[in-house]
Amino acid sequence: MAATGIPVIFLMLGIFTAHHFAGLYGVAIAAVGMLATTGIQLAVDAYGPIADNAGGLAEMASMEPEVRERTDKLDAVGNTTAAIGKGFAIGSAALTALALFAAYKETAGIDVIDVTKVQVVIGLFFGGMLPYVFSSFVMGAVGRAAFTMIEEVRRQFREIQGILEGTGKPDYVKCVDIATAAAIKEMIIPGVSIVIIPVIVGFLGGVEMLGGVLVGVTVSGVMLALFMANAGGAWDNAKKYIEGGAFGGKGSDAHKAAVIGDTVGDPFKDTAGPAMDIVIKLMSVVSLVIAPILVR
Repeated sequence: MAATGIPVIFLMLGIFTAHHFAGLYGVAIAAVGMLATTGIQLAVDAYGPIADNAGGLAEMASMEPEVRERTDKLDAVGNTTAAIGKGFAIGSAALTALALFAAYKETAGIDVIDVTKVQVVIGLFFGGMLPYVFSSFVMGAVGRAAFTMIEEVRRQFREIQGILEGTGKPDYVKCVDIATAAAIKEMIIPGVSIVIIPVIVGFLGGVEMLGGVLVGVTVSGVMLALFMANAGGAWDNAKKYIEGGAFGGKGSDAHKAAVIGDTVGDPFKDTAGPAMDIVIKLMSVVSLVIAPILVR
């Protein structure tokens, strides 16, 4: 939670500086500048999964224990670098959302968002709530897919003889199919809702309420995304630290607790956290697109 402090302060300073020298145009160009680092962001994000997969391959190939120890350390570094990369993505999302919000305000013909108006306050609260509800959807989707995968693995152990001995071949395709199907099906409701909600709010509550929703979504989503990226990486690294021999090592109560924490940390940093960037940008884009219709 404390990790949201310094990034947000720097984000504030960046917005202030860009606006001071070039107004909202400067903020938009600053967002483009952050998006220009996409190449290094992708490279930084890919580092962790590559090291993680290398560790899995080393374990499946029964390589020497020190190989797994080295890949675990590399994976821990990858978690940290991934959190940094996600911070850039979150910052660019905030700057982009500000530029899009300014465009929406201009298109909708709103002079000022008055927080003393009831409909604006309602929009603020509703928008602030959306990232949390959306996160619950996507994290629940990860949990349901994981349990389905576990049941499939148990079924294969029961029905396919010799898997543990190495004489039987597991049905890998079925497991990949479960993950792929879940990734598509489970995202239908959250994805559609983020597109539909601005339309419903705009037509039922008006342009000012929708403006309040956008402000609430942006502020709440940025904080939540930063929190999830850092907390998820911390939980994952805590597990690896204990597996390295600290606090009793593998099999200890501390390790069991860290594994439980990591089951929350993985969907935090890899699913719900990055999804906040999409929520912020997509709702702003949809609102901007429907703004001319709302003011007719």
